[in-house]
Amino acid sequence: MTHTIIMTGATRGFGRVAVERILEGDPEAHLVLLARGAAGTELADHLGQGGRAVTSIPTDLLSLGSVRAAADELIQRVDTGDLPPLRGFVGNAGLLYTNNVTESPDGFEATFAVNVLANHVLLRLLQDRFKAPSRIVLTVSDAHFGDFRHNAGMMPAPSWQAPASLARIRAFPKPNTVAAGGTAYSTSKLAAIYLVHEYARRLPQGVDIVAYNPGFVPGTGLSREAGAAVRFVGRRIMPLMTLTPIASSQKKAGQHLADVALGRIPAPSGSYIDRTREVSSSKESYDPDRERQLWETVEHLHLSIAS
Repeated sequence: MTHTIIMTGATRGFGRVAVERILEGDPEAHLVLLARGAAGTELADHLGQGGRAVTSIPTDLLSLGSVRAAADELIQRVDTGDLPPLRGFVGNAGLLYTNNVTESPDGFEATFAVNVLANHVLLRLLQDRFKAPSRIVLTVSDAHFGDFRHNAGMMPAPSWQAPASLARIRAFPKPNTVAAGGTAYSTSKLAAIYLVHEYARRLPQGVDIVAYNPGFVPGTGLSREAGAAVRFVGRRIMPLMTLTPIASSQKKAGQHLADVALGRIPAPSGSYIDRTREVSSSKESYDPDRERQLWETVEHLHLSIAS
């Protein structure tokens, strides 16, 4: 094996499709899955059949301690040669809650913890181990546009605030409601795009980072932390929307994610890739001041927990 690719969010939904396609398209890759519980181990064992190199490191993305431990293990294994040089990262994991009051073990709002903080901590700790050429991909969402054209009114618009407020619960009105949970989600995806832009400025030449929007993909398990009624709608009703232009099937979204990760869809560092092509993200998503403020906040948060 000549290089390592790390992936989160590979055990379910379109991430499960993508991981197969990545292995098929890049036979020289050693794939490392970061996943909670036994799911990652079971998937690694399955994918490793036939001689493919797949490893799993148990990781709870809600816990910054767990995220750091995974990064430390990756660094140690790369430095000792147990893993080949690091050339790829696919941050596909994400969560959507039906409220804005769910906390991570570290006291952060859970959506922000997984969709923003976990990616930052992993990339920050691993950034010196990437060897050019490398591609980093963060899965985002067109929910960050906040308009009917992009999500048919299914998701509230983002509501940007000081990042330190977004990182804590009750940042939005009526925090116990589904609307507040949706606002937390769309805002976290806007934050992820800001993070991509800031990393693009800071990463060395040849280490590229892009944002990938799969479109609306029903049935992914994104809302698995929601109540039974919401999960039922997500599993049984929403998949019918793949018959419309608004939604993508899990198969297509996974294939597109793999193509982005493998560099088959060309785009410069900092780009926003909508399914299969580079486009502009929302006007709101280009704001260097917000990007700098977010960077300073997530740096402070992860360092304060580490100390």
